[in-house]
Amino acid sequence: MHMTESPRPSGAYTTDQDPTPYPYDTAYSTAYDGAAGGYPPPPPYAPGPSSYASEPPAPGHRDRRAKRPVALLAAVALAAAVIGGGTATLVGQLSDGGASTTGSTGTVQGTTVSQSSKGTVSGVAEAVSPAIVEIGAASSAGKSTGSGVVITEDGEIVTNNHVISGAQQIEVTLSTGKTYTADVVGTDPDKDLALIKLRGASGLKTASLGDSSQVKVGDQVVAIGSPEGLTGTVTSGIISALDRDVTVAKDDSGSSGENQGGGGQQWPFEFGGQQFNGDTGEKTTTYKALQTDASLNPGNSGGALINMDGEIIGINSAMYAPSSSAAGSGSTAGSVGLGFAIPVNTLKADLDTLRAGDGS
Repeated sequence: MHMTESPRPSGAYTTDQDPTPYPYDTAYSTAYDGAAGGYPPPPPYAPGPSSYASEPPAPGHRDRRAKRPVALLAAVALAAAVIGGGTATLVGQLSDGGASTTGSTGTVQGTTVSQSSKGTVSGVAEAVSPAIVEIGAASSAGKSTGSGVVITEDGEIVTNNHVISGAQQIEVTLSTGKTYTADVVGTDPDKDLALIKLRGASGLKTASLGDSSQVKVGDQVVAIGSPEGLTGTVTSGIISALDRDVTVAKDDSGSSGENQGGGGQQWPFEFGGQQFNGDTGEKTTTYKALQTDASLNPGNSGGALINMDGEIIGINSAMYAPSSSAAGSGSTAGSVGLGFAIPVNTLKADLDTLRAGDGS
């Protein structure tokens, strides 16, 4: 067998240990005794952590290679700390922003998202869904289905005027499945808002009204309602735009509301100079709306648009569904990511008027 020349210097270890030179004591390496004929014999080798702890790094490519990944890991750790800190700041700003506005502007305080679930769709849904109801309104034109938001424990519910306009009987179904009969307290057709009250209700879960002036384009939102009669449906998205001019009919003339059977017309509205979901008729009103890409469908009207702190920031009111008005079409168009909600600050400013019944 051919043996190559060993690169180890004379006197180096002949075992499989690390080829670092023998860690002689510093005193030995400098003490030359000429009278004795050379260096004194080396002290006995004493293995242990202290044998290597004070030794300076030996020159050579092995140690230099070891330093590079260590430096790289340090840089990555620093970058991760910076990124992580930025993310924590962003989350804190979103959460604190919502929390700070509640005390100063919240006319109605209700269920909030737990700290551990704050900022998640599931957390918002779990906290707010019990305060969202399905509204069935029967009129001479048929039965329409919408949604509403419970704002008091004894059964005050906010919804759209067009959901209950012309209704001769109103039935409300809670998230638990329990049903109540409701009476109209007050309406404001100009703002497409209405307040109804359940008969004999108490101890209900209530929603917390937020501050829509703090809403920004790109904010995450959750919509909860009863599209197509599917109670408690949750969708999510973002705020797409602010202050959109939306025109809706003031009453149910020329429309059967959001009919859930027989291919009836959906609630009509105008946007950008065009009419959608049917003719808006002669009596219309225009308001500034929040635009969202959270999926809204017939039956979502009157339901809640919610921020990630679990606060109501809007009352869902209209959706873009151009194919529903096509001639001869009996189908109902689905959401295409263009939904509109009445800002909650509009509701809060109108709440006393609705309670007094002055807008009826």
